[in-house]
Amino acid sequence: MMSFEQIVSDLKNKIYKPIYFLSGEESYYSDIITKYIQDNALSETEKAFNQTIIYGKDTEISTVINTAKRYPMMANYQVVIVKEAQNIKDIDDLVHYASNPLKSTILVINYKYKTLDKRKKLYKVINDNYVLLESKKLYDNEVPQWINAYLRNKNRTIDPGAGMLMTEFLGNDLSKIANELDKLIITLPDGEYNITSAHIERNIGISKDYNNFELHKALTQKNVLKANRIVNYFSQNPKDNPLTLTLSSLYHFYSKVLIYHFIKNKTDKRNVALALKVNPYFVSDYENAAKKYNPKKVVEIIALLREYDLRSKGYNNVNTPDGELLKELVYKILH
Repeated sequence: MMSFEQIVSDLKNKIYKPIYFLSGEESYYSDIITKYIQDNALSETEKAFNQTIIYGKDTEISTVINTAKRYPMMANYQVVIVKEAQNIKDIDDLVHYASNPLKSTILVINYKYKTLDKRKKLYKVINDNYVLLESKKLYDNEVPQWINAYLRNKNRTIDPGAGMLMTEFLGNDLSKIANELDKLIITLPDGEYNITSAHIERNIGISKDYNNFELHKALTQKNVLKANRIVNYFSQNPKDNPLTLTLSSLYHFYSKVLIYHFIKNKTDKRNVALALKVNPYFVSDYENAAKKYNPKKVVEIIALLREYDLRSKGYNNVNTPDGELLKELVYKILH
């Protein structure tokens, strides 16, 4: 199975394969490859007669196969792009074409959010002979590193705290993150190459002072005033700061604090960062939290987070607003 980088490298060198089957939970890479082929495989003149875009919800597999079997007109290739291909019934019947495709056709199957059944013949035929991409969603702790790599390719950098801020707010949706990063790059003043939390607050609307990342810090420092200010801000802006995300964020944070307590070699920051699966820059956050919260207290906090997650979903809770639930929770964490 080829990597995303290998596929793009071949495309830039105009090395084309008869079939590109682009699949997986993460659609970002599939969309990048699809767009590149759509924009670059044919000249503008050739596209008029030799480029067809089909949508899976509006077609059948027989239509895709028949379209792929056509010969190009006054061009070396015809390009057939099937978007939303996950909506096509009987996708496994594509094997009848994949067993003997036209070399003059570039067939792109954008099969979002799903993967092929590895037990079926279609998977084996495409994997052995053509281009098969399976893109998995990144874990949240992998996103800051992805942001760094994305910006490095554009000769830009980002402060670690700013990267975490974007991850907290945007999650692991790479398309959304890339879009916001591109906006930030455009808005950077001439001569500035580093993105800070201030840039994010000014241009994306994420508060650099009132977010889950800052709530972690306030709780770590047992700064009651700051924690309450953040909780009040969340209560007044529930759409931008949903309780479910805050609970999830706190759960991940305190789970790592618990792991930190039982790391044997705490003197080596890289070893700790590896065990926690975080950037070494953030190791001190967990070190400081562990000083304030012993293992027993951390276990109690994790149990509280599970309890309030259930209450936020209506269990043992008739009508307490999310803001009040968060206030209760934070009080119990701090006291």
